[in-house]
Order: sequence, then structure tokens, then C-alpha cells
Amino acid sequence: MIGDRIYAKVEAIAYLFLPTCMVFPQRIEPAPGQESVWDYPRPPRLEPTNKHIQIIFNGVTIADTHNAQRVLETSHPPSYYIPPEDIEMEYLISVPQSSFCEWKGRAGYYTIRVDDKEAQNAAWYYPSPTTAFASIKDYVAFYVHLMDACYLDGEKVQPQPGNFYGGWVTSDIVGPFKGGPGTWGW
Repeated sequence: MIGDRIYAKVEAIAYLFLPTCMVFPQRIEPAPGQESVWDYPRPPRLEPTNKHIQIIFNGVTIADTHNAQRVLETSHPPSYYIPPEDIEMEYLISVPQSSFCEWKGRAGYYTIRVDDKEAQNAAWYYPSPTTAFASIKDYVAFYVHLMDACYLDGEKVQPQPGNFYGGWVTSDIVGPFKGGPGTWGW
């Protein structure tokens, strides 16, 4: 498998250059019907998904779609980008926060406010993405750990470890996942 060969090469190179105290991840073999994040590409790949996505914040369904895009990148659980027409945009407040992704470009952020509850910088989007990611222009991704709940085909999603990345962990993917303690150098 291509992913296994790439993983073996990366592991061999890493052992030459990384400190001996750094632990390199051991790929978990996926069961039938599962995907390994170590088989995802780098640079990342964008693909459409018709899985049912629902996002709940302060008891309100703020997003509900079967028309999302997912970004797949080595060592990361997928991030899901939702078209604005499937989001209750009146709950999203544009803020000056921004960040830069080498693959997708400059991201803008939204704070989510429903009644008296607010989550700052809880969602992000790309107003002018790179050519490879043009199809997610203005689509919105949400940080799972800041929402009441996110569901993917009815399964409650777990956040990617570390709260820095926005991946969605479900039972159909296996890691280990980048984001937790000791994974920064992966």
C-alpha cells in the first residue's frame, strides 16, 4: 500500500533527524469500513461528502447538510466544510481573527452567538482559497470542542485532540491523531 511505503520512508528519515526523546507514531491498522489518517495525503485532498452533518450550539441546530466537503491530510482526522446556505448564518459573527494555511490560504473566523451563549473564534472559512481548494470558498468549518454537539450520520463526533486543529473524530477513522501531547513534530 502506498501509505505504508510513505510512512516507512518518513519514519526512517525522522529517526535520522529527530531527537531520541521524540516518539514517532505507530499507525493503527484500520478495520474493514475504517480509514487510517496515515493513508491520507500531504498535501491534503479535498473531497465532497453526502454524509449528514448537524451542528448544535446552545440547543439550536445551526448547521444541517448533506453537501459538505471534507479535507483529508496525513495524521489529521477530516475537517468538514459546510456551504453557507446550509448554515443559520445569523448566529455567526465575523471577527478580525485570521490564520494562514500553506495549502488553503488565509482563513477568516466567526464567533458563534445563540441567545446568551457565545463561542469566540469557533468557526473558520476561506474567502479567497488557493486554486486547489476553490470549491470551499466561504464554506464554514466548526471546532467540535466549542459546540454542544456535532453529528456525522447520526454519530456524535469527538474533537481532534489538542483543540488546535479542527478535525472530527468518528468510529470510521483510526490514528493516532496529531494534536495531543507529544505530537507537535509529526
